[in-house]
Amino acid sequence: MMTDKVRIDSFGANAFNGNNDAFLARQAEFESNVRSYPRKLPLAIAKAHGVWITDVENKQYLDCLAGAGTLALGHNHPDVLQSIQNVITSGLPLHTLDLTTPLKDQFSESLLSLLPGQGKDYCLQFTGPSGADAVEAALKLAKKATGRSGVISFSGGYHGMTHGALSVTGNLAPKEAVDGMMPEVQFMPYPHQYRCPLGIGGEAGVKALTYYFDNLINDVESGVRKPAAVILEAVQGEGGVNPAPAEWLQRIRKVTQEHGILLILDEVQAGFARTGKFFAFEHAGIEPDIIVMSKAVGGGLPLAVLGIKKQFDVWSPGHHTGTFRGNQLAMATGLTTLKILKEQDIAGKVAAQGEWLKQQLAAMQKRFPVIGHIRGLGMMIGIEIVKPNEAADHMGSFPADGELSALLQKKCFEAGLILERGGRHGAVLRLLPSLLITKDELAIFLDKFEQALIGAGVKPV
Repeated sequence: MMTDKVRIDSFGANAFNGNNDAFLARQAEFESNVRSYPRKLPLAIAKAHGVWITDVENKQYLDCLAGAGTLALGHNHPDVLQSIQNVITSGLPLHTLDLTTPLKDQFSESLLSLLPGQGKDYCLQFTGPSGADAVEAALKLAKKATGRSGVISFSGGYHGMTHGALSVTGNLAPKEAVDGMMPEVQFMPYPHQYRCPLGIGGEAGVKALTYYFDNLINDVESGVRKPAAVILEAVQGEGGVNPAPAEWLQRIRKVTQEHGILLILDEVQAGFARTGKFFAFEHAGIEPDIIVMSKAVGGGLPLAVLGIKKQFDVWSPGHHTGTFRGNQLAMATGLTTLKILKEQDIAGKVAAQGEWLKQQLAAMQKRFPVIGHIRGLGMMIGIEIVKPNEAADHMGSFPADGELSALLQKKCFEAGLILERGGRHGAVLRLLPSLLITKDELAIFLDKFEQALIGAGVKPV
């Protein structure tokens, strides 16, 4: 008798004679035009393990996307799979709204212990299972706690696609023809290591941006009413992998505290050891008022949580709800993931590997000047592709080359390497692999990336 597992495996391997194009054609029939990844990565996945995925044509790919950073431990980690099986065989309900279970209790205790001060000043809020819904909840709570309505966000920031989250996101394309964005959102420039928004660059540029923020809040004729919240990423992800300078973050924390403005740190992509610290804001030694967590917090399954300073937990019961805020399977996989990250000091290993990888890329940059800038922390690395034969600006930065970046993504895919793009004009190739990727696998990445450069017609110097 054929089991469900055999039927699923058989479908994945043999349907349409294992043809990627056949699956993609059917997906185009079934799904809306909104689908994005299949257009850039045209494959149908049959199986995955660790940092490797295999398509229905039995071709293997090194996955440096990992669910946009969701899969901290890679695909199908055995301990994660076992945690799912444990829940299924335990008799626990799979759906609980926000009712309590022993599993939820254990997960909550574990997650809180990882927050600043072992979480003594924080409580948790389980929202709908997307980072965007957690951002919506954070914005609403900040307004409720302060009695104010404005929000300051930053150019290049990405916080989600729901209404409020999109309103505080820098990317303009998704906002086209969408009227009625959330009012009183003030955008400010975010530091950029390669393209200073003030045209100054270096330490002087960071100091100027720090002063700019300070002055906007303190100037009684700035034209901007005191906001309820400031929301930002300590390392911008979709915006092109831009780490915030520590002194800039520290000043923002000081000014917001002085004025009773809640500081919301979006750690959806950069959190959970991704940058070499458990949270990216830890590089600056600050404590946010609200921490937005999703992606890796669920161990690969949908889950989103806020860490809220208890003094700002002014919710009334049921004033932000979500049917799927009690995902027991995600709490099990999340608990397993948190345990492994902590007990195996994955953050420390990731920090060291990230520095090694940037050194290797810097050596490659000398041979391939189209690599204009390498930046990031840990296993959150950005490679900005530029036009080195065109004139640099007064800061020495060459024009971004989004077309070559897109071609390189395609050539990487053909070489068996999956990367994402981001940043202005899509010119930044982004690495977000499993945090358990080995140095040997990173060496394979470097080899495939060089193959892609040569395949795209880039000649080494």
